[in-house]
Amino acid sequence: MRIFVTGATGVVGRRAVPLLISRGHQVTAVGRNPGGRAALEKAGATTIGLDLFDADAVRRTVAGHDVVVNLATHMPPTSFRMLLPGAWRENDRVRREGSAILADAAAAGGVKRFVQESFAPIYEDAGDRWIDERAPARPVSYNRTVLDAERSAERFGREGKDWVVLRFAAFYGPDSRVLADMLKLMARGIAPIPGRPDAWLSSVSHDDAATAVVAALGVPSGIYNVCDDEPLTRRDYFAAIADAFALPHPRPMPALATKLMGSPGELLSRSLRMSNEKLRRSGWSPRYPSAREGYRAVAAEMGRLRAA
Repeated sequence: MRIFVTGATGVVGRRAVPLLISRGHQVTAVGRNPGGRAALEKAGATTIGLDLFDADAVRRTVAGHDVVVNLATHMPPTSFRMLLPGAWRENDRVRREGSAILADAAAAGGVKRFVQESFAPIYEDAGDRWIDERAPARPVSYNRTVLDAERSAERFGREGKDWVVLRFAAFYGPDSRVLADMLKLMARGIAPIPGRPDAWLSSVSHDDAATAVVAALGVPSGIYNVCDDEPLTRRDYFAAIADAFALPHPRPMPALATKLMGSPGELLSRSLRMSNEKLRRSGWSPRYPSAREGYRAVAAEMGRLRAA
């Protein structure tokens, strides 16, 4: 198939594009990072720069493809900036306007399937209960546009075409900018994410997220959680990081700090024990059953990169 991928130089895109090419697909990869685009060209992709808010240009470029995979985001560069007012404004625009323009262009250009990235930790706090895709979504003020992006995919599907929303859990990987900030806090003995020690946290590695993108080419239309098989409580999650990186097990973040973080703190402190059963029934499974195995692999990879 001819596949059009936005956000192709991001942490998931730069892994997914080579996987798609290895399966014989022709990939047009859109990305802002020149170095990242060069690497994708070496893997066999056709790379382009594209203004996702230019509806005419998007319509011309998308026409003739079989599948559109929208992984485009505009994340704040550091964990600290994520907490600042207005830090998510550009990402909101990408999700609200960019996703709508892309979905409309795909529908007009004869695209058969539209795959939209989304954010799984928008569910209501569920305590110890398992969460599937039917659970109520309750985003907070800083990320309400997650549902705008999902609605664009659903609107594409109203014409009888295939649409898939991938609700990714909390990412981890050796090239995560957030991980560096987390490790600095943990080195000081402080948990890097708010919430009770017994509250559940669902995550997924960058590598497993990329294989979920490939799986999305063949699953029935709908919304899918993309997460590890085994969510961990925060206590166990931080222990997994600490053990992988030889750091002390941290103490919980103070409740006052959670309040000072505003709506991101409220969302990040929720207990979310998410299930990936729906996507697993379609044939996908993560390489890492939980963050325990995943962070050991991340630490080993970061060690190899430092030694190179």
